[in-house]
Amino acid sequence: MQLGEMLVAKGLVTPADIEAALARQMREGGRLGENLVAMGLVTADQIASIVNTAPPIPADLAETGISERNLLYLMLKFMHVEACETILELAAKMKLPRRLVQQLVEDAVRQRFIGATGATSDLALSTHYALTEAGRSAAKEALEQSVYLGPVPVSLQAYRDQIDKQRITNEMMYEETMRQGFAGLVVPDTMIRRLLPAINAGRSVLLYGPPGNGKTTLSTRIAGLFKDPVYIPYAIEVGGQIIKIFDMQIHQPRPSDEPELSHGALLGLHRETFDQRWVTCSRPVVMAGGEMTMEMLDLQWNTEARFYDAPLHVKALNGMFLIDDFGRQRFPPNDLLNRFIVPMENQIDFLKLNTGASFTLPFDVLLMFSTNLQPSDLMDAAFLRRIQYKIKLFEPTRDEYRQIFNAVAKSRGLQFGEEIFDYIVEMLLPYGLAYYQPRFICDHVVETCKSFKLPPQMTKDLTSEALANLYVDIEERLGQQPVPPH
Repeated sequence: MQLGEMLVAKGLVTPADIEAALARQMREGGRLGENLVAMGLVTADQIASIVNTAPPIPADLAETGISERNLLYLMLKFMHVEACETILELAAKMKLPRRLVQQLVEDAVRQRFIGATGATSDLALSTHYALTEAGRSAAKEALEQSVYLGPVPVSLQAYRDQIDKQRITNEMMYEETMRQGFAGLVVPDTMIRRLLPAINAGRSVLLYGPPGNGKTTLSTRIAGLFKDPVYIPYAIEVGGQIIKIFDMQIHQPRPSDEPELSHGALLGLHRETFDQRWVTCSRPVVMAGGEMTMEMLDLQWNTEARFYDAPLHVKALNGMFLIDDFGRQRFPPNDLLNRFIVPMENQIDFLKLNTGASFTLPFDVLLMFSTNLQPSDLMDAAFLRRIQYKIKLFEPTRDEYRQIFNAVAKSRGLQFGEEIFDYIVEMLLPYGLAYYQPRFICDHVVETCKSFKLPPQMTKDLTSEALANLYVDIEERLGQQPVPPH
């Protein structure tokens, strides 16, 4: 569901308003939301309330999107495996409102799966329950189907809707924001001018050029430019199968804005502000390099646990997926491009379960390829055309190289004169200047000075040794074998 459809569904605008705003967009440019605000049809706050809507708390068991049977069986598994005995404990594990867990408990009591064993207070929330023989049998049956033991999954449709609400293109990037994000790096204005539209497009980008010129560094900095929170589900349910989405190695939870829970809150008296089956996170960033395999782009079925783990690009939804060192993976580049050709063009991805059933997800990913190989050697013209932004990173100019060297040397407490800088440039010219070299050279000089108890300084001898470590065939040009300093 796109922004216009969501606004119409909420009754904030009419289809005619959307048509008028689209016509203005054709004339004036900008985003649909910006044009609607400029025309006075909605306010910026109303747009934000639609775009950044948190998943609502389910009002009843039906609104969880999961069958009552599956909810009940998950609760019984928690009681059997983790010895959860109270509604409070179960609600904390299942991430459901207490009143819904209480309904499940009452249902389990009626079916004689559990029985009350006593209470620690007058509050029903603190009543202790234990599995009956029938309950233990039901829990074991549930574990045979899947040993998933985590928060209640969300429905596939709820996940799709949330992806659409928090698309990466909802967050407009501006030049000043990018410059702030690149603080401490020497990034030419021409590079800013080319990168900014590519990021705002939120589609596919190819960064290529000689090695060591900042492709990975720029990509990781870009990942930190996004500020909007997104909501990631712990897991989703598709056709009765559970797929884990949330990954602590990838998804970075935002600090909670709620005050520390009081005693009353621990007893279930506080009010959640959104469905706790989702985690408020920064936009995800997934990086994969030469270790990447094609299997990582498929649903990962755990034969022992009997549930799925989401593929890498699904964990990157509403964020960035960087394929570093593209072309150096253990499979042909065309295999990867064939996998992504439909998602890149139609922004829809197709996934298949082991049962043979397939389903779709919105493909909302800033997909970045980074390589030091020639693009024409990696893919044909048809594939290149489908990558919307192709940006070449050039080696730094002499002035840019001096800026980098000055900053790196200063941060390490190193002094060097013009003759040393000229010497370095002269030695490196056959190899080309690169953004990574100043750090490499300065770090080697610092380590040598530490090792031989020398004051931190850049002499010709120390610089020569650093250059010898930088390139294996440079020693002949240096005119001498490295000699340990005295």
